Amino acid sequence: MHEFPQTITAITKGKRKMNTSLALKIEKALGIEEGFFMILQVYYDIAMEKQKQHAAHPDLSLLRPVLFWDTDIRSIDWKKQRRAVILRVFERGNSTEKNEILRFYGRSTVAKILKEHGSYLTL
Repeated sequence: MHEFPQTITAITKGKRKMNTSLALKIEKALGIEEGFFMILQVYYDIAMEKQKQHAAHPDLSLLRPVLFWDTDIRSIDWKKQRRAVILRVFERGNSTEKNEILRFYGRSTVAKILKEHGSYLTL
């Protein structure tokens, strides 16, 4: 195929995208139908985009708007303001809201912030 092994390795490890030229070479060498690897690449790209969109904020349907009465819940920067969000939810939230924050930020991040706060709040 006249391709560097590093190129194939980078693609199989998800560090590099499949391109059309290489896909055609591989498909021809393996006797696979044309377009197979590009279709796989598109499915992978869609999955990564969905993951990015989902990771942008917690599931807002699980958080009561009254919990964030002083701000528009859609305008919160969930990464930059994670400390304030975590403390507020663990001070005033119900178990569903706490579980969603745990899922979104991860148990270790939440535990660290609650410990740094040094209050009665616990997981």
